[in-house]
Amino acid sequence: MFKEYTVADDYAPSTTAASDGSSFTVSLLNGESARFPFNPKMEVEGLKSLVQKQMKHDVNKQKLLFREKELAVYLENGDRARLCDFHVQPNSNIMLMVLLFAIPEKINDVVFDLYWGYPSTGMDYLDASCLLFNGKQCDMLCDYARRQPCPAIRHSGDVMKPTQGHHTMNVSLKDLPSSITHLFFTLSAWRSANISRYPNPSLKFYEAANPNKDLCKTTFGHAGAYQAVVMCSLSRGKHGRWEIFESGKCSAGNARNYEPLKETIQSLIAQGF
Repeated sequence: MFKEYTVADDYAPSTTAASDGSSFTVSLLNGESARFPFNPKMEVEGLKSLVQKQMKHDVNKQKLLFREKELAVYLENGDRARLCDFHVQPNSNIMLMVLLFAIPEKINDVVFDLYWGYPSTGMDYLDASCLLFNGKQCDMLCDYARRQPCPAIRHSGDVMKPTQGHHTMNVSLKDLPSSITHLFFTLSAWRSANISRYPNPSLKFYEAANPNKDLCKTTFGHAGAYQAVVMCSLSRGKHGRWEIFESGKCSAGNARNYEPLKETIQSLIAQGF
């Protein structure tokens, strides 16, 4: 039913550089990037190995995108894919998505906990929001003012602890409308021009029934000069399985004006995120 590929134990994917000194870039949405020697015959599998070595992201959690297409390891005919198969050129930029967690089918009720440190002036809050998309169209918002826009998602409101502010969102995956393809979780500043006053905007994800066991977590320290940061996305994978991808994309916009954030997210979706 599925094609099987046999790999010799001593197989090593091609990563040889071209002799003209040209190069290309692999970059994340948070601005992290690395430059690699260009060879049109470099195999995608070999590139993923180089990315793991240089950028410290596991091969199995990488999704590489170029011109709105995913760089698959194999072509449809079973051959190993190379950069030239996707028309990658010298000085190209390949985008890297990092999988935080692939949610097993048995898990339904989950929690996204978005939190932040307080500014030096004392307890203060950011706004955590979830924008739910049907393709490139934003169908609904979940935030402090719209705490349960549909039965499948619920916003906690402010949860202010001694050293951190939290907003949590409970999601029942199987109750989400079938039209919803992506959920984007964001943190944004309301009182401040940007989020520079709030240390370490962070996200952790866990099953509602087991809140003491984090299934994934991430922190961003680079978003200070912006109004908002897209923390992560939850999207339906190729086989209908929900997957969480790290983002870190900075943006204008906040809970007072979502339009700039919507435009940022629509651009990400158009690129294949």
